[in-house]
Amino acid sequence: MVVPMFKKIIIALGLLVILSLIISSSAFFKNTSKNITDNISGQMEEGEIIDSINPLSIKQLRENDYPGSEIVIGEELENGSNYQRYVASYKSEGLKIYGLLTIPNGQKPEKGWPAIIFNHGYIAPSQYKTTERYVAYLDGFARNGYVVFKPDYRGHGESEGDATGSYGSNSYTIDVLNAVSSVKKLKDVDPSAIGMWGHSMGGFITLRNMVVRKDIKVGVIWAGVVTSYPDLLTRWRRGGPTPSTPQARGWRKLFIEKFGDPQDNPDFWNSISANSYLSDISGPIQLHHGTADESVPVEFSQTLEKQMKEAGKTVELYTYDGDNHNISNSFNIAMQRSIEFFDKYLK
Repeated sequence: MVVPMFKKIIIALGLLVILSLIISSSAFFKNTSKNITDNISGQMEEGEIIDSINPLSIKQLRENDYPGSEIVIGEELENGSNYQRYVASYKSEGLKIYGLLTIPNGQKPEKGWPAIIFNHGYIAPSQYKTTERYVAYLDGFARNGYVVFKPDYRGHGESEGDATGSYGSNSYTIDVLNAVSSVKKLKDVDPSAIGMWGHSMGGFITLRNMVVRKDIKVGVIWAGVVTSYPDLLTRWRRGGPTPSTPQARGWRKLFIEKFGDPQDNPDFWNSISANSYLSDISGPIQLHHGTADESVPVEFSQTLEKQMKEAGKTVELYTYDGDNHNISNSFNIAMQRSIEFFDKYLK
């Protein structure tokens, strides 16, 4: 009969539509699990949803584990005035990351030496070498009784992985979180006396580490990129060398396209800014900044000082009139103040 045949055709078409929807849904979820941020569009209104898909969420960083590894001593370098120097390595997310390690000579304190994780600023990854740059900075801390470890970050020098940049990716922050855990395993180190120093981009990494971990007792930041993400978008265009990968160069455009700008979606931008979590910071911070810094505005350090005070936290800010990004003209006094600050909170 015609009617039953018509019904069969309708049923068959319906089954085909359902099957098509199932296949499409399967493909969608497969793609989502592969790279969920590629499927984000519009604004995220619920905080919990933001955190579950947010590539830079501070809350998400706190939920992850950073076990680090045993530090493996590699090349032994020429000794400093009263300390030993090594190229060493550790593991971060399965990647072998190199770094420069110094260990004091002399009688080790009963609990071990205090340690400083040293976060360097931006250097073109292809030009970076473990043993170059920051020599005087490391020497200043190493000869004053500190174990110092300067991680190279992934993709720098001989370290494995891709150099993705620090502002559009958490990779370098994660490398330092794992460096802290690794340094605490050293038999020469007092695991309860860990401090952190950062310059420029390394200051950005230092601040993020200190709102994620509770065991970093003190931080010192020179010329740091220590402002919120909205300010990074509107009040700073980095000078100097161009980052090495498209991902590192294009994070501003990518994030605005996926999450909207700060005026339209403040929850997202606040959720990735360490400045939004200063009430949880792990210890006091000392800031240093030259007023003639042409790479990072001095206002970034001034704003962080204000925000720390508003959060009821201990902070010191020293500005150096007419000095540059490296505080070259006032290096000795800035270094002395930094050492005294570490001595106060780590020794």
